[in-house]
Amino acid sequence: MSPSAPASESTAPVTTEAQQHETKVQLAGKVIAGMPYLEMLTGANRGIGLGVAESCLDNGAAAVYSIDIATPGDEFATAQKKWGSKLRAISADTTKEATITAAVDKIIEEQGAIHGMVVNAGKTNHKAALDFTEEEILSLFNINLFGAFYSARTAARAFIKLGIKGAIVFTASMASYRPNKRVPSAPYGATKAGIRNMTHTLAMEWAKYGIRVNSVSPGLVETAMTYWVPQQPDWEQQLKYYGGMPRLAQIQELGGAYVYLLSDAASYTTSIDIPVNGVIGSKFFRILLVVAC
Repeated sequence: MSPSAPASESTAPVTTEAQQHETKVQLAGKVIAGMPYLEMLTGANRGIGLGVAESCLDNGAAAVYSIDIATPGDEFATAQKKWGSKLRAISADTTKEATITAAVDKIIEEQGAIHGMVVNAGKTNHKAALDFTEEEILSLFNINLFGAFYSARTAARAFIKLGIKGAIVFTASMASYRPNKRVPSAPYGATKAGIRNMTHTLAMEWAKYGIRVNSVSPGLVETAMTYWVPQQPDWEQQLKYYGGMPRLAQIQELGGAYVYLLSDAASYTTSIDIPVNGVIGSKFFRILLVVAC
């Protein structure tokens, strides 16, 4: 048996890299880009995307850029009065990768860096599978799935070029887990299931660059598109039977999940999906699922 090492050589604890990581959930100094969710028959730069943008700014983000093909509406203008130059809008078509690349290049030109991308652009269309036209199906896949891939890849290329360990957060949906009986949409659910699979695959591919890829799956969210949900005659009865939070989520209640995944506190968190559904939409809730994400 070899002699024991001197106490001076064996008793001092070694400070590991993990002990030096950020423990506060904050976005101080970070530049975040994101795409507002396109609700059917409403404007852009609003809804979930704008709520997430304000959550990022509330938690110290240096700047948040809204990337959208549409002109910012009244909600965005109101938010911009509060945040000033920290909240900006850039026009781009997420179905065309070149326009997203140009938008990200502009952000880097103005800010010197980009640290996070919220891939939130999308649309929805609820009808029976037999009633969808080919054009409607292609539109859903072009925006929800192909556009999401282009956006994530553009961000990853920028992170790698700048040597930044960036974060990408997709908006998936509880519809990616199971169908919605009352407002079905097979193509929509398929695109969101694709988002979750893409999250895992890209996280695996880009981990070597220090890039983290995750997703958030919102449940029932109070937006212009879901006003009818609590007006159903049997809404209260449904909530009592299935349990869960007895209300729709407010847009701002989604923000915490995105902020965490974008922050350095999540430096070892990648390839996960965070359902934000108030229990509604869980395996016990099989009638009402997502209508707003």
